[in-house]
Amino acid sequence: MGKAFYGIVAVFAQLRIDTIRENTMAGLAHARSQGRVGGRPTVMTPERLQAALLLHQQGKNKTQIGKALGVSRMAVARALERSGT
Repeated sequence: MGKAFYGIVAVFAQLRIDTIRENTMAGLAHARSQGRVGGRPTVMTPERLQAALLLHQQGKNKTQIGKALGVSRMAVARALERSGT
């Protein structure tokens, strides 16, 4: 009897998880359809991106650019990759 009860509780727990996941995905899809974008804002402002491009053209590496701009090396790498450099 205990195993049967445990199995029923597990089924309800999984149902709750699936319902939460479905509702979250539906909410995100609705927000995107309204033009809203979630997530953390980028630290690479247009001004920083221009400075990074200039420093990159001068031969500086991503670590040096990041230190000069006060951002991480990966933020610089992602921004340069998005800009096509």
